[in-house]
Amino acid sequence: MILEDLYRLLKSGHVLAQGIVDTMTQPTIVLDHNLCVTTANNAFVRTFEVERDDILGQNFFDLGNGQWDIAELRHLIGSVIPKAAAVIGFEVVHNFPAIGQRTFLVDARRLIHPDNNSTNILILFDDVTERRRHDAERDFIIAETRHRLRNLLAVIRAIAMQTETEDRTATEYRDILLGRLEVTLRAQELAATGEATDFEVLLRQSVSEPGAQRLHCDGPTVTLASSKVLAISMIFHELGTNAAKYGALSVPDGEIHVTWALEDGARDRTYLVCNWREKNGLPVTPPKRRGYGTELIEGTSAHLGGKVELKYDPGGLAAMIKIPV
Repeated sequence: MILEDLYRLLKSGHVLAQGIVDTMTQPTIVLDHNLCVTTANNAFVRTFEVERDDILGQNFFDLGNGQWDIAELRHLIGSVIPKAAAVIGFEVVHNFPAIGQRTFLVDARRLIHPDNNSTNILILFDDVTERRRHDAERDFIIAETRHRLRNLLAVIRAIAMQTETEDRTATEYRDILLGRLEVTLRAQELAATGEATDFEVLLRQSVSEPGAQRLHCDGPTVTLASSKVLAISMIFHELGTNAAKYGALSVPDGEIHVTWALEDGARDRTYLVCNWREKNGLPVTPPKRRGYGTELIEGTSAHLGGKVELKYDPGGLAAMIKIPV
């Protein structure tokens, strides 16, 4: 074989090897025994926004003004690789000047050579930044879902335990419990959006059909924080349920008129002052004993930092609810 044939053979082999390396989608470089770059593929050039000619022959830890001079990675390449066949999945989290915060899994191994005495090192970089971000988002969503489920189950348990069974049939208990659970779930759906909720929308959803069709509202636009949605929804659901059983919604011509306004209070707090008035219903008398509904309305209002006043007027129940917003 003459010298020209040998040169063409070597050149062909080099071109083939470089083509294989450039075909790889993972950023890849090869370092010599002095840890200087002997070759880098197109993926490395694109990923780290460098010029190939600028990095060839340069010490790996000097690249990009020392952006790879990371203590753990220096130890890996300088100390571990000479003693081990390979290191796989070494995680590097770094804020690179050109491309920002990135997370890479680095594989490094001695380059295979026929006589097994190669001192070159092949390094592959797997950019898992987006994968790690998605994993973190997934873990957060799972944790948040579990938290919300625990809270929801606690609310359901409290409703079931506090729904009275005395003097009620199983059917009556079932209907009352399901009604309270339904309004709870609707309120949870609104609260789960994390967005402020319009008070009138919440009010109409809380008063069960067909009562909502006989509900007359008058007041300014008021938005409620998601943290208050469930509690306020339960208050008006109880008022609507009582109206359907004993008050204005228990007769065909009965109506409910609700007006509200915002009022400044102490300590720079703003209150929603809401007046609930039932008309054209059955005559109303004060209950002989306090039921769960009354305790829920008064207790929830107090928990929110407000108060409620219930008046059992003969012409219909009147309620004044004052809640900080």
